Amino acid sequence: MDLAALEEIRRVKYRYLRCVDLKLWDEMTEVFTPGATANYGTPAMGKPLDLAGRAEIVGFLRKNLGPGITTVHFASQPEIDIDGDTAAGTWAFEDTVIATEYRVVIKGAAFYEDRYARGEDSRWRISHTGYVRTYESTMSLDDLPSLRFTANRWAPQPTP
Repeated sequence: MDLAALEEIRRVKYRYLRCVDLKLWDEMTEVFTPGATANYGTPAMGKPLDLAGRAEIVGFLRKNLGPGITTVHFASQPEIDIDGDTAAGTWAFEDTVIATEYRVVIKGAAFYEDRYARGEDSRWRISHTGYVRTYESTMSLDDLPSLRFTANRWAPQPTP
């Protein structure tokens, strides 16, 4: 097995997750191939989300995960198979989404089913990412009267 390629693929997935959580949309474009696809099977949006092309994927995330949405994604246990300049991977993941504007916390888990391609520049990128939830739950922030955010990277900061 090509251990260098395996590590590069892991790093591109980790970069994707970090870019989502830190809202680094310009940097995120580099994790996808131009023709990448994404299928996010989340009940919270009311329908499966099928996105085509790097610009559409990043645009959707930018629009829907703005400063009022805090996310945390953890992916682990990758099973990655490499075949030349392509690869396929399965990742267990859990996420938490806190949408203060909508007064909701969403927690869930799934298995990402990804495909990767090595570009002409020798860099690995995601050519497809997607999942179907193993579970998703929601909780109203109104049901948590003692909840206080003591830190929020995107909240307006008080002026001294």
